[in-house]
Amino acid sequence: MESGNFRFEKTEIPGLVVITPKVFPDERGHFLETYSEKDFAAAGINCKFVQDNQSGSVFGVLRGLHFQKEHPQAKLVRATFGQVWDVAVDLREGSPTFGRWHGVLLSDKNKKQFFIPKGFAHGFVVLSGIAEFSYKCDDFYAPGDEGGLLWDDPEVGIKWPIEGFGGVVEDDESGNEFKGLRREDLILSEKDQGHPTLENCFRFKEKE
Repeated sequence: MESGNFRFEKTEIPGLVVITPKVFPDERGHFLETYSEKDFAAAGINCKFVQDNQSGSVFGVLRGLHFQKEHPQAKLVRATFGQVWDVAVDLREGSPTFGRWHGVLLSDKNKKQFFIPKGFAHGFVVLSGIAEFSYKCDDFYAPGDEGGLLWDDPEVGIKWPIEGFGGVVEDDESGNEFKGLRREDLILSEKDQGHPTLENCFRFKEKE
């Protein structure tokens, strides 16, 4: 659906939405809206965002898959510079799509955003030389409340654009298909290498 200056595309996983803003170019450059409370509400996204975060990463960095357990956050994410392949995994207990994932290319060229509601693990891998990644959250960061899902859990089966994982995405920087990172190019924190698999991962229960 379209609302205001945005197109909202539902995915096969309820709650996950890919958002494309309208861009207004001219000889000086371009202008776009990145968020409008009324337009997002019309599309069923009624979060009150309370914290904005931004990270910078180099080629091959994989961050994730992250969430907060007792203070879960809905997130609106985008790449303000460079390009990343972004992923969300459904961890809502009882969800018909529990354990399923959806990925989307986010870049400063396509201007797309990804809305991820509470109850999902989230992560991304950087496909450009560097990338700046920005996200709005509807709850504050809670130290000590972090949870994680192993990025390459075979049960989840994410098709990362990494050799051996079967994922292929269009490269916004060259216009060609991105053939994939080599596994030896990946840069992960020690913490992200040690997350549990889906079988042993935290699950979000519906609040009564």
